[in-house]
Amino acid sequence: MSAPTPGTTPGPQPVLPSPADVAVLVDDLHVRFGTVEAVTGVSFAAPGGASTALLGRNGAGKSTTMRVLAGVVPPTEGRVHVAGIDVARDPLGVKRAVGYCPDVGGLVPRATPWEHLQLAATLRRMTGWEDRATHLLELFELSGVAHRTTTGFSHGMGRRLSVLLAAFHEPDVLLLDEPFDGVDPTGVEATFDVVREATERGAAVLLSTHLRELAVEACSTALVLRGGARVADMETYDLKGEEGARAYRALLD
Repeated sequence: MSAPTPGTTPGPQPVLPSPADVAVLVDDLHVRFGTVEAVTGVSFAAPGGASTALLGRNGAGKSTTMRVLAGVVPPTEGRVHVAGIDVARDPLGVKRAVGYCPDVGGLVPRATPWEHLQLAATLRRMTGWEDRATHLLELFELSGVAHRTTTGFSHGMGRRLSVLLAAFHEPDVLLLDEPFDGVDPTGVEATFDVVREATERGAAVLLSTHLRELAVEACSTALVLRGGARVADMETYDLKGEEGARAYRALLD
């Protein structure tokens, strides 16, 4: 892991493994929307059985990178493999392979949490899914509203349900984009449990957030983005406490 000196341009991109050896491989990713370049040459690899945080301020390129990994946004340039699948060639295959909690939206209007779970189970041809669905609803304290439409849900309740749905089918790659946004301590702890369960069974977890303290608790490594570019790749241990907070602020300035 390496981090460039604060205030300097990012150092050389990491030497990357083969796509067959890691769960996620991103090699010189560029994403442009018209004249705006949202991601500028990001490279990293994420192995199975580990959790990686994408850290940075709003506009750093975190959500755009996550959307590419989820097969929602195509890369403009670069090579991206998720669960052994080339995102540019087979975005539908990527969508089948991952569990994705988007930063906004993702829920069906006027459907209940249980109906969301039924739909997910049907689309993924899951059998015997009811026990896991019940367990996750209890974990995220949504059992009491399992048969209430999501139209009246608070933002935090919607975020909890989105994380639950992403983890439901036990994917090999779990993508959580801003899962802590507006979420109460119960939802935060439940998300920690989901991340822990996923890595223990060998899945790769990528979690984007601007909240350094929660990234440190949830993940073992962090990729820090600024202005669409990678500025650091480090152990989250190095981001702990006041010293870690100062180091993080210096990377963002």
